Amino acid sequence: MATVRMIDIAVNFTDNMFKGIYNGKHYHIADIPAVLSRAWSAGVERIIVTGGSLEESKEALAIAETDARLFCTVGVHPTRCKEFDESGDPEKHLQELLSLAKVGVEKGKVVAIGECGLDYDRLHFCPSDIQQKYFEKQFELAYLMKLPMFLHMRAAAKDFCDILERNKHRFTAGVAHSFTGSAEDIDKLLSFKDLFIGVNGCSLKTAENLEVVKSIPVERMMIETDSPYCEIKNTHAGIGFVKSSWPSKKKEKYDQECIVKGRNEPCLVRQVLEVVAGVKGIADIDQLSKGIYHNTCRIFFPQDLDSAADALLDNGRGTN
Repeated sequence: MATVRMIDIAVNFTDNMFKGIYNGKHYHIADIPAVLSRAWSAGVERIIVTGGSLEESKEALAIAETDARLFCTVGVHPTRCKEFDESGDPEKHLQELLSLAKVGVEKGKVVAIGECGLDYDRLHFCPSDIQQKYFEKQFELAYLMKLPMFLHMRAAAKDFCDILERNKHRFTAGVAHSFTGSAEDIDKLLSFKDLFIGVNGCSLKTAENLEVVKSIPVERMMIETDSPYCEIKNTHAGIGFVKSSWPSKKKEKYDQECIVKGRNEPCLVRQVLEVVAGVKGIADIDQLSKGIYHNTCRIFFPQDLDSAADALLDNGRGTN
């Protein structure tokens, strides 16, 4: 199966589901090694582990250090931005994130600042004014570390783009991950140089979603699972384009040779690639995967690009 080349830019390996815990109840052993084995076999070459708070970013870095193909982000998710004020010293909290990012960069593991942004669907976790304040603050981290940004935008396109516009001199590039917005939102995001769109199962739910994904140029796209969330479900509009599958069992009947039903994992990024290919009418999935892989390396792993690969991919680009 692994003729494609893929990087899953969003995996929440700090989530309890990868420790075998679901809604506070323990069902099976922690199984990241088994999950990784399936991912590598499927053609995933690297994974970026998401950090969504200071403590989670520390854990993401620790996980990234367990395998040469794992990397991570450092930042605070919009729904958790209360932690800045709750720390008692928001500036010190920001400095601790900066220190962690520095350590992670020195280890060759931290590749982005994030997950940060705005989420107006979940204001019950954190009000919009606090989200905006600390989203803006995290551009300071990107500027000081010269790192790209791993961004979250949910039902907040105008304020999100206004903040990006105000801070566009403070960051070099980034990805708006787990995109679920409108065609109009895409146009706004693509107006920013070197801002990419991350597509996962949540981006492929409805016929309208598929039309929006169809409109994203391949050269501005990345793929992800956002696992253990955002799997492509049988009810999703994109399911008809899925070709690959893995044996699965319910968590109650856990088998490390099978994926857990209802828990997304990185091997399934292959299905996201298949839906993107299907929606865009691209027959050569290998070439599509290499184009998206190239995008991801250009932003998160620029040291791995070479001029020959650039030329080869640029010559192969003709299909959006």
